[in-house]
Amino acid sequence: MKFIRTKIPEVIVVEPKIHGDERGYFAETFRQDMFEEFLGFKINFIQDNESRSYRGVLRGLHYQLPPHAQSKLVRVIDGKVLDVAVDIRVGSPTFGFYVAVELSGKNKKQMFIPRGFAHGFVVLTESCTFAYKVDNYYSPESDRGIAFDDKNLNIDWQLGLGELCLSPKDTMQPKLCETFDLFEYKVNYYA
Repeated sequence: MKFIRTKIPEVIVVEPKIHGDERGYFAETFRQDMFEEFLGFKINFIQDNESRSYRGVLRGLHYQLPPHAQSKLVRVIDGKVLDVAVDIRVGSPTFGFYVAVELSGKNKKQMFIPRGFAHGFVVLTESCTFAYKVDNYYSPESDRGIAFDDKNLNIDWQLGLGELCLSPKDTMQPKLCETFDLFEYKVNYYA
């Protein structure tokens, strides 16, 4: 497994080693010991989730407040997405910056999104099966979001506005500058 820090060092791209031949392929998609060794702290994923979406579906930008904040390890089983993580840690040197990575069933890349980040993705292929691990359960009271089209974030979702399909909830999220339920920057949210 290869771990690659992005322009926001806490957001990590994970590239599993693929063993393939004429029969197909095999890949380890998660190894806790290697993951924790790279991160430098313990992580305890407690739930796996999977969604199926179609071209233009944009889910996000979502996060949960402490004590229900979540880290996610996301990947695409089939199809392709643009996956985005936005730093919402007030006081962070990268506050308001984002990382966007193309994840697909073909490239097998994964992205680790730590606590303190909003997360979203848009489907770029006809359909997509998206899977992710989380280290905390869903909490409706702690559920928050940021507008996908916040001009200050200036995220290039790679599709035109007319091609996007969002939930009613995701069309009504506030801009980052209008959001008061954010994270205070600290070095380790896992201690």
